[in-house]
Amino acid sequence: MSTLSDLYKKHGKASNADIEWLHLLLSDWQLVADLVFADLVLWIPTSDGSFVAAGHARPSSAATIFYRDISGEPVRKEWAGAISKAFNSGLSQHLGAPDTYDGLLTRFSAIPIRRRISNKTDEVTEKPVAVVTRHTNLAEAKAPNKLQLNYLSCGNYLLDMMADGAYPDFTNQTGPRRGAPRANDGLLRLDVDGVVEFASPNGLSAFNRLGIKGELEGKALAVAAAPLLKSQMNVDESLPLVLNGRAPWRTDMESPNVTLTVRAIPLRQGGQRTGAIVLCRDVTELRRQEQELITKDATIREIHHRVKNNLQTVASLLRIQARRSTSEEAKESLNQAMRRVSAIALVHDTLSEGLNQDVNFDEVFDRVLMLASEVASSIGTSVRTLIDGRFGQLRSDMATPLAVALTEIVTNAVEHGLAERSGVVAVNAERKQRQLLITVSDNGKGLADGQVGAGLGTQIIRTLIEGELRGTIHWSSPHEGGTRVAIALPL
Repeated sequence: MSTLSDLYKKHGKASNADIEWLHLLLSDWQLVADLVFADLVLWIPTSDGSFVAAGHARPSSAATIFYRDISGEPVRKEWAGAISKAFNSGLSQHLGAPDTYDGLLTRFSAIPIRRRISNKTDEVTEKPVAVVTRHTNLAEAKAPNKLQLNYLSCGNYLLDMMADGAYPDFTNQTGPRRGAPRANDGLLRLDVDGVVEFASPNGLSAFNRLGIKGELEGKALAVAAAPLLKSQMNVDESLPLVLNGRAPWRTDMESPNVTLTVRAIPLRQGGQRTGAIVLCRDVTELRRQEQELITKDATIREIHHRVKNNLQTVASLLRIQARRSTSEEAKESLNQAMRRVSAIALVHDTLSEGLNQDVNFDEVFDRVLMLASEVASSIGTSVRTLIDGRFGQLRSDMATPLAVALTEIVTNAVEHGLAERSGVVAVNAERKQRQLLITVSDNGKGLADGQVGAGLGTQIIRTLIEGELRGTIHWSSPHEGGTRVAIALPL
């Protein structure tokens, strides 16, 4: 299914500002479809003077007409005249007779969409930038009740605001948190002074569970909520503006046992605020789950931090023991063990700083090279390291063995390949969709007799790469000299 931007590239032209505005509209028009009990379709003009469907919203409050999404389809002949007239005249168009689609009797109307120029002015584009059509299923038509009448009133108001460029709003701060309220979760209609004109049953129940007793209709919502807010230690400073319907924002209200997310949508006509819609939703369970995740995440990061500290302590003990050892062989073995433990500690240190269990391995490898520099300085060798490409994000269960293996490989290149000489260690990382390719090469003395040794370090590298990581590794001595290690790991 093509996106709005793709459809514009294929069928017509529009400014980035127009496309951004229509993306903002598509992100918030499900509410309107629910309120008017109708399918909504966004139509954008094409270069040949016609129109193509660029978006579709089905109502959750009524049966849909379009069982298949019509985004990307050209306009039907029956609708083309009304859509073209709405786009060119800037006035909403309504078909006098009922329309028919797939055997269903429907009511059809076309609403022109204007764009607000910026968030600093109420000025809008002179001509519409698109058209929204409304398709109401008449097969379910019946005498509306009070709830449905208020929903329709609010939905029609928002459609008129779309035509005036007043909806959606640039400053609509819905926030990144889960649990955005929908029409059926709870809806209140406020007048210009913030007094509740209508409260849906779900909306009234939600505020009653929060601790606001009695009816809400006829009361100022902010005043009714004031006693509850006084008992709270921390109150979002934007909450009074939301409860009065003055700002198009979203925030949470809390009581000891209930958390309510509240969103206000100011209603405007002729540039003047005339009231507001307030949506609410009980998100108590959602916030409890989020808090549990935050607590567990903090616990996991603290564990990684402690493991890192313990590993660094072990590495320090090994370093101290190596300094006190009188045997060169024992000293070298202890130093190697110290570097391996330090490499594992690097991964845990990175995990202790992040919010997930993936590791930015490029940061880890930069610190692996620092370990190699320490080796070079200890044996009096000057080494320059070059890195090409990026490793990217790796799972922690992959990052730890890879860090240890690369520490061994780079250390061997410095300690054995470049022993008693200066040189370069070059690392290339190429990440493909299903594979990570790594090459470590140096310009040292190369492999003895062209064969890799069978020492403990080589055994560790093979075990980690071929065993734990299910990859392949190959050592070679190019004809120009030095050593080349090629690793291929499945992702």
